[in-house]
Amino acid sequence: MSGEQGTGAKASTVVHVIISTGSGTGEAKDFWETTLRPRMRPDDYSLHVTDSDTSILELVESTIGPATLDTLQYVFLLSGDGGVIDLVNGLLAQPRSPQSGEEYYKPRLILFPLGTGNALAQSAGITREKALDLFTHGVPDPIPVFQVTFSHNAKLLVDEGREEREIPLVNGTPTVYGVVVCSWGLHAGLVADSDTAEYRKLGAERFKLAAKENLFPSDGSEAHHYMGTVRILRAGETDWVEVPRTEHAYVLATTCSHLEQGFNISPASRPLDGKLRLVHFGALGGKDVMEIMGAAYQGGKHVDDPRVGYEEIDGLRIEFAEEDARWRRVCVDGKIIRVEKGGWVEVKMGPKAVLDLVH
Repeated sequence: MSGEQGTGAKASTVVHVIISTGSGTGEAKDFWETTLRPRMRPDDYSLHVTDSDTSILELVESTIGPATLDTLQYVFLLSGDGGVIDLVNGLLAQPRSPQSGEEYYKPRLILFPLGTGNALAQSAGITREKALDLFTHGVPDPIPVFQVTFSHNAKLLVDEGREEREIPLVNGTPTVYGVVVCSWGLHAGLVADSDTAEYRKLGAERFKLAAKENLFPSDGSEAHHYMGTVRILRAGETDWVEVPRTEHAYVLATTCSHLEQGFNISPASRPLDGKLRLVHFGALGGKDVMEIMGAAYQGGKHVDDPRVGYEEIDGLRIEFAEEDARWRRVCVDGKIIRVEKGGWVEVKMGPKAVLDLVH
């Protein structure tokens, strides 16, 4: 990551500008040069330009994380949801956080949505134009975090699925934190399949093309039936309940109302309300799935379909019964984790927020 340091920023308040060069269709750098930079005083910010998929994590470890002890930090993030999740996971990896009970100044995020789906911004009503005025007119509120734990051999997939990385351990368990979505089935599959340089050039259209291939495979076969056991911990209850089917098409837990512009996946969700909601349905033909997904673009009408389950939950657990690793991929805020044969994933809300969203 290359850096550019101004000299006039006050010690008590620091502004970081992060340009995520790999987000979306690669517009972040141009947006900075043509729109945001002319509005900034050159001595009032530090500029950081990502040069790898670990740049933001490294910046948090070296700079943003240690400063949470005594400095109010604003982070102008020109990115999609992936940049937000890197900030959150980086901050939670620090030894000092709101969980430790020590003094902690939550960084304040000003998000310029320059990714593909931009779910967090879409759900909070933030556009690029609105973000320009948030430093002076916005209100900070905590970004709710959920915790996703995995069986011991789960691996993070990077480089278009060609490389595996270890997942950080928390209390001996592979753990990732999210702020938008955790899914298995069609959603996870299409995000994973479309995460290539060629697909990314298409913007949000990449998801629709990947969905078509998933639902209507070019070899003429039917859409895959995802095999596994799904258990739900309903809001306010203590006993896990098994969903009465073993074949699934779509299992998605989210804190956001929209996953992309117009795609109202959870119409009951309100910005930053901290509630986890589950959308799920069993294995269906491609045409039926397209009908349900199409209704989500009609103001979230899919949740009225009797084939669709939709409810607030405290937890979700999936135990995989798939032989082929392709069908054991889980999506957490655009990151893809492949779970080992016979493995599991579990999602619950918490820990305490480490980052405020200015909106």
